Amino acid sequence: MLIGAVSTKAIDAPKSAADPLCGSAAPQVRTTLYFGTARPKGSVSELEWQMCLRDEVTARFPDGLTVWEAEGQSKHPDGTLGHERSKVPLLVHPDTLDAGASVQAVITKYRKSFEQESVLWETAHVCAVLGLV
Repeated sequence: MLIGAVSTKAIDAPKSAADPLCGSAAPQVRTTLYFGTARPKGSVSELEWQMCLRDEVTARFPDGLTVWEAEGQSKHPDGTLGHERSKVPLLVHPDTLDAGASVQAVITKYRKSFEQESVLWETAHVCAVLGLV
């Protein structure tokens, strides 16, 4: 079970396409989610993960995403170090309230469906070139 991090920064309305820091690139938000796959009894199967990815993540972020597998570790309350396989989707999306709510919905659904204490997530403002250059 990965220890979660929650951003307290409010997600504002989209920034202007004329953002001087981005030049001709579009200002976007990069959100990376770290989904642990261990459960109290067993682990999230590959089929369960693929269904969650399709039904929850892709349904809310249909423009595309990248997913990789990782090995995570976290310190347990008793001081021992736990290790866990993880699925890590990276999303690049507009900086909107709707997108922020969609990220929260994905996290909530994953935690409830797979008995997770938390989901680690991080966000950052980025400049993205969408489509072919």
